[in-house]
Amino acid sequence: MTACSSSTGSAGSTTTASTVSTSPSATSAAVSGSASAAVTAGYPVTIDHIFGSTTIATQPQRVVTVGFNEQDFALALGVVPVGTREFIGNDFARRPWAQEALGGATIPTVGEQQLNLEQIAAADPDLILGPYAFLDQNIYDQLSAIAPTVGDLAPAGAVSWQQELAAVGTALDKSAQAQELAASVEQRFTDAKTAHPEFAGKTLALVLLLDSGYYVLEPTDPRMRFFTDLGFSAPSVTGQIAAENTADLNADVVAVLGAAQAEFTADPLVQNLPAVTENRVVYFGPFTGDFAGALGFSSPLSLPYALDVAVPRLAAAADGDPATVPDAV
Repeated sequence: MTACSSSTGSAGSTTTASTVSTSPSATSAAVSGSASAAVTAGYPVTIDHIFGSTTIATQPQRVVTVGFNEQDFALALGVVPVGTREFIGNDFARRPWAQEALGGATIPTVGEQQLNLEQIAAADPDLILGPYAFLDQNIYDQLSAIAPTVGDLAPAGAVSWQQELAAVGTALDKSAQAQELAASVEQRFTDAKTAHPEFAGKTLALVLLLDSGYYVLEPTDPRMRFFTDLGFSAPSVTGQIAAENTADLNADVVAVLGAAQAEFTADPLVQNLPAVTENRVVYFGPFTGDFAGALGFSSPLSLPYALDVAVPRLAAAADGDPATVPDAV
């Protein structure tokens, strides 16, 4: 769930700035961290992921998040990480949806596009969370040598926010809280769909404007899943779209990330798209903006914020009236 990188994918493979000894599996990793962490009633717990499974023996006291949105999930459950990854310019702390959960705390950075294993080790974690981290086996093994590490829950980031929340809740012994939180956020989507039945069945193309052309996000991408969870359908053509094939960008509603209207419609072929001429395009702002960040994190904290921003604009685009122009973000 990339937090709004201009790249087409959610994240890339990670590399490290230092070398740490490897471990064959998370289950054999030594647990470092606070000596005060006593055996807790809810432990041990085991979490499966693409690298195998990780057993967490005791209540974690010092959690480091190494993925692209895990800090939100920990914060939503009342746990402030002792280290986190920041890959969009060290601006996570300013995101509006995280302020209350942060409570004024500052989370040290342990990597940006690349993870810094020395900084991770220095944070002295007793749990490393990376269920949406796009790790490779080498980096996972090195992290596991530092502390028990929960790796990616599915290949290529194909994991829902509900699955990630459940896994983080299990790891932190907050499963009941995670279930309540998931139900609350899901109800927000249900309420929006009920209030806007016109969303149902309409196609929506989520378009990224890139230097190389256009990219229409696939339905498996968490950013696109936000819109399908509101009742929209993914278009039949997704992926990289060449400039000469701009007709493939058309849909009942077009949502644009990474470009304002003037930039998106600079191409005469785009100007003639029915969605453009009939005011069925919503411009959701730059990749570094808060809405793109909220979509990218796709967390229990950020999704309600994204709903507040998106739903009235989508309603204006989907109402069938060309005279209704959605506000740009």
